[in-house]
Amino acid sequence: MKQVVVIGVGSFGFYLAKELYKRGFEVIAIDKDPARIQEVQEVAVQAIVADSTDIDALRALGIEGAEMVVLGVGTSLSDSILTALNIKDLGVSKVFAKAMSEEHGRILRKIGVTDIVFPEKDLAAVVARKFDNPNMIDYIPFIEGYTIVELAPLEDFIGKKLKEINLTNRFGIQVIAVKDVLSDNVNIVPTGDYMIKDSDVLVLLGAQESIERLQAKGPSA
Repeated sequence: MKQVVVIGVGSFGFYLAKELYKRGFEVIAIDKDPARIQEVQEVAVQAIVADSTDIDALRALGIEGAEMVVLGVGTSLSDSILTALNIKDLGVSKVFAKAMSEEHGRILRKIGVTDIVFPEKDLAAVVARKFDNPNMIDYIPFIEGYTIVELAPLEDFIGKKLKEINLTNRFGIQVIAVKDVLSDNVNIVPTGDYMIKDSDVLVLLGAQESIERLQAKGPSA
């Protein structure tokens, strides 16, 4: 079973620990606030009160041997940076961190943090996309410039076969799955003869600009 150390279990760290637990990860939670540690105990194999800015405290907890560490400290810039320095000095190779700003993110990258997330910024972008594209149900960044989206079928798509709407040749978009929301059936890599229903959700992979071009076409796509 994979093990993840989550340092800082405020809102972001707490909900991340819960999701990791649901997905079968062993979570070790560390925070200097005893109340937060008490809250996270039910989803952590170990919940430890410790000051992550103290490298000796982290060393005593055996952080050197951790496969993955998530730095959820977000209210104090100095605590986040010092904790990240400590984690890297202890030789942890895979480190994920929450950043409060672009400047904070740049500092964490300089330290050697593997992956950086901007929860507020990322959530705002998703909400804005949903306002701009009402057919979009979910949005997942894939690789740079490409995304995976869940899209309710445009009105003109319903009752047509995938080969008729021909998204691959017209937009450079691949239909990688179709989900029927009524039956919960999922058709992975459907054939061109699949007939689109109004209860379907199309899972599309394509360049961001291609997805936006499809959505801009509206019902006449």
